This record gives sequence, structure tokens and C-alpha cells, in this order.
Amino acid sequence: MHRPSLTAAALVVAVGCATNPATGRKQLMLVSEAQEIAMGKAADQEAVAAYGLYPDPRVQAYVERLGKGLASRSERPDLPWSFKVVDDPTVNAFALPGGYVYVTRGIMTHLRSEAELVAVLGHEIGHVTGRHSASQMSKQQLAMGGLIVGMVVQPELQRFGGLAQQGLGLLFLKFGRDDENEADELGLRYMARQDYDPREMLEVFGVLDGVTRAQGGSARMPDWLSTHPSPGNRTTRIQGQIAATGASGTLVNRREYLRQLDGMVFGDNPREGFFRENAFYHPDLRFRLVFPRGFKTQNQKQAVVGVSEAQDAIVALTLAAGASPEEVAREFFSQEGLQADRSGRDTIGGLPAYTAFFEAATEQGTLRGEVSFVSYDGKIYRILGYTPAERFASYQNALAASLRSFGRLTDPRYLDVQPKRIALVNPERQMALPEFARSYPSTVDVETIGLINGVAANQMFARGELAKRVVGGRLPDQH
Repeated sequence: MHRPSLTAAALVVAVGCATNPATGRKQLMLVSEAQEIAMGKAADQEAVAAYGLYPDPRVQAYVERLGKGLASRSERPDLPWSFKVVDDPTVNAFALPGGYVYVTRGIMTHLRSEAELVAVLGHEIGHVTGRHSASQMSKQQLAMGGLIVGMVVQPELQRFGGLAQQGLGLLFLKFGRDDENEADELGLRYMARQDYDPREMLEVFGVLDGVTRAQGGSARMPDWLSTHPSPGNRTTRIQGQIAATGASGTLVNRREYLRQLDGMVFGDNPREGFFRENAFYHPDLRFRLVFPRGFKTQNQKQAVVGVSEAQDAIVALTLAAGASPEEVAREFFSQEGLQADRSGRDTIGGLPAYTAFFEAATEQGTLRGEVSFVSYDGKIYRILGYTPAERFASYQNALAASLRSFGRLTDPRYLDVQPKRIALVNPERQMALPEFARSYPSTVDVETIGLINGVAANQMFARGELAKRVVGGRLPDQH
């Protein structure tokens, strides 16, 4: 009875095996190139919404030019290649199927030459030409019984099934070591075709190792490691690859690259909101909100969130679409499983609002909470606090106080804050890192200055060679 289904599976596997033009190896491939492009295009919109683009057309054009130059000489030149700098402080780079490649401003501020950036772009191009995401999705489809041929061959995104509708999940496919090594080797190939010094890829590994060590004291996993395995023996492998291929490009373009960084935002941008203890201030949108004490807070592009120490209560602030607090409230309570309790018009911080208590039925049990919709400066803010119903009484006062703390930000000390930025200097003489830090003061610690310049404590800054410092960005002390 099972033989026909096994035969069908074998047929699909046979049809789905293809020779990759970049690697020359056979791959299980149940995702067509058209599907790759469609998925990448859809996820690109979500990536841009989640991260935001760095608002400097000059830098965007520079990265786009370098990336497209590399991609044009890859084995898949006809993909709709796109290269973007996302406005994120973390040290990271990633690629989506179909040719959508991103670098963060965070990784750019840590790199030291155009050739290093080209190595990063080449590596991400290698993930696309190697079809690593598409191969992973094909294996997952097969493992999940995704041999429904009609689902696989339909070009429309909505018919791809759940796997293709992962949205930002595509950004967090963690590649295995074989894929990482392959992307390194392909990146090295693309660097060589543009005559860049291949040894600069080794410098990138040094940057990533330095960031990993610098973040080692925190509980948070280094951002590069969230989507890439540890560099491990990649340095040794690439050294061997350089020797074996005889790659001997000479382009580095250090000064040209550093000039792109002059004035670039470094680290978190306080104009997009910052915390002082448990209070959140947003200078550009001119509001403040106080989270309950002890809550762990995080400022994201589309939400500001606080979670209780026991992880059993949440306060979240987001923007909501609608013409009035009442309209947004009606839309909110139209969701299935959500039931309003006491509700009505309100005033919060002198602003028109609508507040309601609610219960929400979930698979994990009933949640109870309070939500306020506040109209301010042409926008509607939704401030939501909730916890399991049985714990609501213990959190109710803290959640209510947080919701009602929303208000206008008028203190110029907070309104006028500016981000830290990269500034270039030309040392007048050769000097060691400690002397450089004294001669050209920065608003970050000396270890960070050493990391972004690739200079250890026992090494020297060269006379007349451009170097980075970090200026500005001091936040006001809280009264």
C-alpha cells in the first residue's frame, strides 16, 4: 500500500534535484527561482519596516554600487539584486532569497576598508548564489510532508504554504557550517574577480571575533552569532583557500571607505528613543512613558516593550492606525477572543484617550489587562498592559500607573539629545592606543576605539593615516 507514495516521493526528489551553478553540486530544490524572488521581495518589505534604512543616500548608493558590481560577476547575475544599509546598531549582515542583501550601519562602523565590506557583501551574495535559504526551505518542506506538488509550483506567494509565509523568519534561518564555509569560499571568489585583496576577509573575521569577545560579558548573544555560527576555523580555511587559488588582488581602498563613515551614527540612536532607568523618552515624537520598576525594557523599531522580571506581565507601546482613539479601540476589540470590560473615553497626560479593561482567551489560558489609546500630535498610541488573569490583581496598579504615565516630552535636555557619530582624525604622529584616546577623546571607552580601528593596546596608530573616534551622544542625567 505504501509503494505508490514512496514512488511519488522519489519522483519529486528526483525532479527537485538540481546542479547549482555557483558550486557545481547537486541540491534538493523544491523552490523555484521565481519563488525565491517572490519570497525575498515580500520579506524585504518586512525587513525594511523592522529595521529601517539608514537615511544617507550617499552611503546607500556606495554599498549598492559595490554589491551590484560583485553580483554582476557571480553565477546568478540576472537576479534582481538589491543591497541596502539598514539603520541598526548591531554588527550584522544577512541575505534573503532572490538577491536581497543587507548590511547594518553597525557592521559598517566596525569595518576598516572597502575590501572588508566587499568580503562581507561577497559572503552574503554567496548565500544567495549557493541557494542556501532555498535549500533549507526545500528540506523543511520535505520533512514536513511538503510534497504537495500544487503548493510547490504555484508562483503566487499566498499559495506557497506556511513555510513561504514566515516573513521575517527568513532572516533568521541559521546556516550550518557547510553553508557558511561555502559562502566564505564564494565570497573570496567574487572578491578576486574584482581584484580586491583577499586577505581583507581575514580582517573581517578578526572584527567579528573582537565583537564576540566584547559582548562576551553580557547575557545577550552577539548579534552576528544569531544568524551565523562562530567563525571557528574559518580563518584557517580561507588562508588555505587563498594559497590554493593563488588569489592575489591588491585593492583595499581604506581611505575611500573611511570617508563614507565620517558622521555615521554609532550605536543606538537616542533620537529614536532611549531609556533612563525605567523611563522612556522619544525626542523625535516628543513623548515619555514610565515602565513599572523591575521590568526589562527594549526599544524596537515598531514597539517599546517592558517585561516583568518573572516574565508574566507585559507593557507595550505601539502606534495604531485610525482617526480617533474610539475608532482604534473598536478595531482592537473586534479581534476574536478579545472581550472588553469597563471602557470609555479618558484623558491621559492632558491628551484625549480611550481606556478599557479586557480579557483575552488564548491556548495558554485567559489573559487580563488594560489598554489605552491616546491621541497626540496627529498619531494614535496604543499602550497595552496584560498578565495571566489570576495574576492581574497583583500587577493591576503597576500596569495602570505605567499606562497613565504617557505624556508630552517638554524638557529640552531630553528633546535636544543627539546620537554618537564616527569622526575621522589624522594623527599627527605615531601613537599607541592609550595616547590616541587621550589626544582624541571619544564618548566610548578605549577598548571600543581599539576595536573599531583594529588596533590593540600594544599596537600603534600610524602618523597621517585616517582613524576613527566617536563623538557626541551624551545623554542627560536623570533628576
